Amino acid sequence: MKKAILKRESLKKRGKKAIRILLMLWVATAAAAVLAQSTDAASDEAKAKPDTAAAATAAATPDTTADYVIGSDDVLQISVWHEPDLKETLPVRPDGKISLPLLNDVQAAGLTPLQLKDSITEKLKKYIADPRVTVVVTAMNSRRIFVTGEVQHTGPMALLPHMTVLQALAQAGFTQFANPKAIYLLRTENGKQEKLPFNYKEVVKGNHPEQNIALKPGDTVVVP
Repeated sequence: MKKAILKRESLKKRGKKAIRILLMLWVATAAAAVLAQSTDAASDEAKAKPDTAAAATAAATPDTTADYVIGSDDVLQISVWHEPDLKETLPVRPDGKISLPLLNDVQAAGLTPLQLKDSITEKLKKYIADPRVTVVVTAMNSRRIFVTGEVQHTGPMALLPHMTVLQALAQAGFTQFANPKAIYLLRTENGKQEKLPFNYKEVVKGNHPEQNIALKPGDTVVVP
């Protein structure tokens, strides 16, 4: 009888010991899993850093509009840091100037936004200590071309950087009556108007690429 009792107690002790061992193994396994997840997260973060750096570099790259030359009818937003009374949104007049508080007329046409900013900053130094000027072109109305004739969208069109005749026609669209073989471009240079032929059928086939020229402000594309 005593031997049986001792045997049962021994079995109970072994069972408790086994449970403790299993609990220790479970805790160790859980800790290893948490450590692995942390390592994977750190690895993913490290992999993401180059992409973040690339994005930051792309954001820091100057836009092509930095070289944009302001023209008549463009709309500019001029602001001076900590000077709300000097914030203005105004068009460039036909004479190429804008009117600003304190400064009256300021030449804008023919300058880039950065050059105009420097010009206004220099002039404001007479009235404000360390002026910080911002110039934003909100509407590039001076860079327009015109498409007329048998097109779906006739009239003025914003001239995008390096836009060609073919790209302008793709945006305008033909009507069913259009004659794509007889299209021409009207361009005025030095007071003289030129008529440049454009055969859409040939250009889209890869022939006569010299006809698909880059457009300039004021050009008119005519689709008979």
